[in-house]
Amino acid sequence: MSGVMKRMGLIFRAKANKALDRAEDPRETLDYSYQKQLELLQKVRRGVADVATSRKRLELQLTELQKKSATYEDQGRKALALGREDLAREALSRRAALQQQVQDLETQHTQLQGEEEKLTLASQRLQAKVDAFRTKKETIKATYTAAQAQTQIGEAFSGISEEMGDVGMAIQRAEDKTEQLRARAGALDELLASGALDDPSGLAKDDIQAELDRLSGGSDVELELQRMKAELAGGSAQQAIEGGQNGQNTQAQPQDTPRFDKQ
Repeated sequence: MSGVMKRMGLIFRAKANKALDRAEDPRETLDYSYQKQLELLQKVRRGVADVATSRKRLELQLTELQKKSATYEDQGRKALALGREDLAREALSRRAALQQQVQDLETQHTQLQGEEEKLTLASQRLQAKVDAFRTKKETIKATYTAAQAQTQIGEAFSGISEEMGDVGMAIQRAEDKTEQLRARAGALDELLASGALDDPSGLAKDDIQAELDRLSGGSDVELELQRMKAELAGGSAQQAIEGGQNGQNTQAQPQDTPRFDKQ
């Protein structure tokens, strides 16, 4: 049972992997990776901004503590000048406590400044990496698009693409249907001509009627030809008669012409 389940799991993973591979578009994957890198770069920049804000806050606190320390020192000097050594000692004690706080803040300030420099450098490096990835991404996308278009054109010319295959099948079906209709029309014409089928319109003629019509048409042509020959023969005779009369008149004319003798 466990062997069957393992086999089913293997088949399922293989089919799922094939389906995912067919559905995956490398261009979309590259765009998604680029988007993730931009989000990471934005987080690093926010981190730099947060560290810089903390550093600036420490600098303001240091400035305030240094002002108070200077005030305590000035008060201790004045108290000592007035002979109030106890007040001077108290002022100097408070100044010493402030100095300890100043030192702690300066240590924190140095650490924050170092972290800020590291994050700034990391941000710059990440920015350069993102820019390089963007250039490479666009190059890969353009190459993939060109290869895909070239493949589609090749498949279209070779007729192995799915779309062209559908077009070829449609053309084949149209040609088959056209040939079938032409064969049916020819068969009906032959049946109507042989008299096997009756033509309700009365326009179709059988073989005997077609032969009679052909002979009738030929007789009309022969009659017309004989009529034209007769007309041509009659015209030739008439021209011959007119030609003879004109010849006689021409010969008689010199005899009627008077002659004059020389004196």
